[in-house]
Amino acid sequence: MEFRKRQPIGIELVKRGIAREEDIQKALEYQKDHKGKKIGDILHILGLCDDYKLIEAIGDIVGQKGILLMGKGVDLNITDYISIEVAQKNKALPFAIEGKNIKVCFAENTNARSMENIRMLMLNRELVMESYITFESDILEILKTIETTTVANETVAASTDSVSEMLDEIIRKGIEKRASDIHIEPLEDSVRVRYRIDGELYTETKLQKEKQAQIVGRLKAISNMHQERQEAQDGRITLYDDYNIRVSSQKNIYGEKFVLRMLKKNEDIKSFFELGILVDDETLERSVNKRNAMTIMAAPTGEGKTTTLYSIIEHLNRPEINITTIEDPVEIRIPGLNQIEIDEKTRFADSLRTVLRQDPDVILVGEIRDKETAEIAIQAGQTGHYVLSTIHTIDSVEVITRLRKIGVSDYDIASSLATSISQRLVRRVCPKCRAERDFTNEEIELIHSIEEKYNTKFDLEGKKTYDAIGCKYCNNTGYYGRIGLFEILDINDDLRELIMKGASSIEIKRKALEGSYEPLLIDGLNKILRGVTTLEEVNKKLLLY
Repeated sequence: MEFRKRQPIGIELVKRGIAREEDIQKALEYQKDHKGKKIGDILHILGLCDDYKLIEAIGDIVGQKGILLMGKGVDLNITDYISIEVAQKNKALPFAIEGKNIKVCFAENTNARSMENIRMLMLNRELVMESYITFESDILEILKTIETTTVANETVAASTDSVSEMLDEIIRKGIEKRASDIHIEPLEDSVRVRYRIDGELYTETKLQKEKQAQIVGRLKAISNMHQERQEAQDGRITLYDDYNIRVSSQKNIYGEKFVLRMLKKNEDIKSFFELGILVDDETLERSVNKRNAMTIMAAPTGEGKTTTLYSIIEHLNRPEINITTIEDPVEIRIPGLNQIEIDEKTRFADSLRTVLRQDPDVILVGEIRDKETAEIAIQAGQTGHYVLSTIHTIDSVEVITRLRKIGVSDYDIASSLATSISQRLVRRVCPKCRAERDFTNEEIELIHSIEEKYNTKFDLEGKKTYDAIGCKYCNNTGYYGRIGLFEILDINDDLRELIMKGASSIEIKRKALEGSYEPLLIDGLNKILRGVTTLEEVNKKLLLY
């Protein structure tokens, strides 16, 4: 649906006799201090016009049916049809249902894409949407009231259970929803529970503040933490057969916050294809099967570096190869490996020195954090071992800069670094509720500008993209699971020469682009064109626009 072209809405309203010129001027003055507010909503907030006539006129101007919801009431439980988060994001409010027809009201400034998203969401529930518009401030006020009521009901319900049962339910529900982390955090007047699902945090419920001391006591008891200590602690929960749950506590101004990291025992290692590495077997073998060399994974925290390293290790794991890992902590136990977990008394560098006397072929060092660890890892790579590790940088080229900054010489980098791989995790668009659409002109122009910048070409002929909608399967988020975006930088002779000369990362990247190197952005666009993820998701990680 496209809104028809029109004059500024203020002029239209004056022409129709709904507002006076001085009313519009007052609204414009108000707008200066309230960026993002639209003229129609401001006229409503300031009470400058008859609300019924105003919303009917705005509806007629934009080609929608206008309705005044405040005072009319909502005749259904909206969370039965749409989550609060999706409603707030799209400024949408289902307010009545008749058979298979559902009436949904949108804010008067809602875009056509949001309307289409909700229409598809309703179709997934076998409902036909009839759309209306109303004032944005009314939509947000009604949603705020519904959210407050929902939280209050959840708090009352939670108070009826014992703390042990309540925490068990929180953990089991987190497992059911595929949460990677559960946050239990004290606020001023409640205790908030949030789940991190596919990298995003969602508020699940709020618990009574009066239960806080009991919640803390129970968590410490099942995590084997010291009850009397309030400083930061680490513990484990081993009560759940398939999960090894790491627990971290940290005091804040309202009490002690807990984060539960949900680690599944005996989880299958993902293949490179499942991770999203779109290269042929020959290229992959050349990049991750070497001697006298190092491969370094580069990405910010939480972007799946360890998962990719495990995939490489699984690919290399054979009886004739001695593989040793040094990790903090060991997240997945792999048969046939010698896995070492460092503790507060042991550093990576100390363990690495010992491992070198254990006749290893392949060594995984969880992270290069300092010059000492880097130098020992490089020495191992230069003396016949294959070393895998991670480092915190923004892309694979910046690995070189980071190693330089911690004190590694250009000679050692050039002689030992064979491959650096950078990655980001983006959410997969849900296959059950995604909405297919054509690329907009603006999106096509964006893709063409990237083609020009990187001297590449994308096949856009007949290609569609998708919008995330939300359904029961994906917990109304529009996404289910994650996939990696990758860039692989193989250090060839030309790049080694530049590194030896002390060339900048800009010069190194320019030279790499002449070969097989493709930046993360290219892989992101390829996965959008394959229908795996969305422009919105890739933009969140790589700032496309």
